[in-house]
Amino acid sequence: MIIKNSLILFFVFFISIAQQKKLDIYDFIEKYPDFKWAEPEIIAFEKLDGQINYPDDSVLFIGSSSIRLWDSLEDAMSPINVIKRGYGGAHYRDLIYYTDRILNNHSISMLVCFVANDISGSIKDSNPQEVLYLYKFFINQVREKNPDIPIVQIEITPTLSRWRYWSKINKVNQLIKEYCDSSSNMYYIETASFFLNEVGMPNDNLFIKDQLHLNNKGYDIWNKIIKDKIISIKNL
Repeated sequence: MIIKNSLILFFVFFISIAQQKKLDIYDFIEKYPDFKWAEPEIIAFEKLDGQINYPDDSVLFIGSSSIRLWDSLEDAMSPINVIKRGYGGAHYRDLIYYTDRILNNHSISMLVCFVANDISGSIKDSNPQEVLYLYKFFINQVREKNPDIPIVQIEITPTLSRWRYWSKINKVNQLIKEYCDSSSNMYYIETASFFLNEVGMPNDNLFIKDQLHLNNKGYDIWNKIIKDKIISIKNL
């Protein structure tokens, strides 16, 4: 029933966008026919939900592989309780299909989000305005279950592997920042400048060999910036 309801909400959203003549739903469905490729990872999350009793004051980290690979997250955020729910390759277009299921079993005090794959050089890329529409829909999903919690958005990181697309990626950052800045109880963490070197290029010393995912030094930067932000929001 949860899957069915999520799918209904998904298509209702795109029908409304199409009616506004800002996004053609038929083109979108033809471009992205499969929303279930991440199903095994979502099922794994649901199994964890049945095995672990997470505290109600937990902060839920949701998003793509940079969240999934954040091995230092629990220790770095201590004594803040966290729930890690990142899956490899996540886009907003599939995240909104799974958001209800990821949030379903949790009472949380805050949500932290990082999704970085909607513009990657793929023929399936969304444009920045489409990403913003998807993001707004994602936020509405969160607010239906958690109307009052703070939502924290982490800026998409500049990387050498996707540097040729940085102008479009950074446009997404700008649009989402503007939305967060104009919305109640939403916070945007600007991190891009910390990952650029002295000539304004991504610092390859902060990434693993693929020049896309953070290494331990890169995560150390996230650990401090993001924990400080969470603490300031929670007034700890």
